[in-house]
Amino acid sequence: MMHAPQIKVPATYMRGGTSKGAFFRLQDLPEPCQVPGEARDKLLLRVIGSPDPYEKQIDGLGNATSSTSKTVILAAPTQPDHDVDYLFGQVSIDKPFVDWSGNCGNLTAAVGAFAINGGFVAKDRIPENGTCVVRIWQANIQKTIVAHVPITNGEVQETGDFELDGVTFPAAEVKIEFMDPADGEGAMFPTGHLVDDLEVPGVGTLKATMINAGIPTIFVNAEDIGYKGTELQNDINSDPKALAMFETIRAHGAVKMGLIKDVAEAANRQHTPKVAFVAKPADYVSSSGKQISGSDIDLLVRAMSMGKLHHAMMGTAAVAIATASAIPGTLVNLAAGGGDRTEVTFGHPSGTLGVGAEAKEVSGQWTATKAIMSRSARIIMEGWVRVPGDCF
Repeated sequence: MMHAPQIKVPATYMRGGTSKGAFFRLQDLPEPCQVPGEARDKLLLRVIGSPDPYEKQIDGLGNATSSTSKTVILAAPTQPDHDVDYLFGQVSIDKPFVDWSGNCGNLTAAVGAFAINGGFVAKDRIPENGTCVVRIWQANIQKTIVAHVPITNGEVQETGDFELDGVTFPAAEVKIEFMDPADGEGAMFPTGHLVDDLEVPGVGTLKATMINAGIPTIFVNAEDIGYKGTELQNDINSDPKALAMFETIRAHGAVKMGLIKDVAEAANRQHTPKVAFVAKPADYVSSSGKQISGSDIDLLVRAMSMGKLHHAMMGTAAVAIATASAIPGTLVNLAAGGGDRTEVTFGHPSGTLGVGAEAKEVSGQWTATKAIMSRSARIIMEGWVRVPGDCF
């Protein structure tokens, strides 16, 4: 029996923030995969090594976590005054499914560098030394992101001394601005309230802040669900009842936010919304053994991603945290001490992160002009990824 040989697809494997993913230029994909649809999804699933019933992704580039089961496609800009279109695909580990419903804030830090190296940014806009401002159109959520990429001797500077909790080695700092970060269309608070009573069968009625900023996110108080906010991954991910509870919260919150019509639809929308729980500052020891002092942070946040507690913090969820913290009365703002603020430092399982946001109330509706954070990125490997020629 004859089998189709493997084919080579130009690709770059990059770390961005606390995530890793396979990056492609649209024009480098096989022709059937250059348009959205089944062929593209099948290709990306095979690249990453999904679906894998063993949940290891041994036969692909994925590393069996939501942070490393990611793909990015860059294309020529479809919007004026932008350098590149950025499309993100979150690949399910154990299901034949690619979720295109949201952005990845961490990999955004790598998009600017990939756009420069991939020829999307005009050469006259790349300084010999300094910072290249890359104007990114985030195609999933139809928003503008501005990346400030350091340049040395005309090339992207990747090495440096910027440290990011959740990443082992230092690198060059990349500043990211998420412009008008409310996710997609509609109100920032889709229910019209800063805090809602969210009825969750089997759990109870929870106070919840549900916000569309960076990525749709449901915030609840840690103490309301039996936690302190100092938990690490194993505390949650080793508890099947806890994981089921968070998925139930997520499904009912998604309905309340208008993202889905029925809780049964949540299974096919794994990437969004996110669920996070918040608490007032407290001392704890991070996953690396680093002592985190409650006096050095404004609040504690833990967030779920693709059904598991994230090892650090998703970049898009950090945008949601920054935005919610800037709006008096949200659960995030209250956990941080309440009042007006334009920046916040929060504790997550791997350490701490500082983020900023600008928000204002206009005619009774809250809006955010931008959210800001620093990340780092680097190329891990570049060349071709090989997949069976008949996989798509």
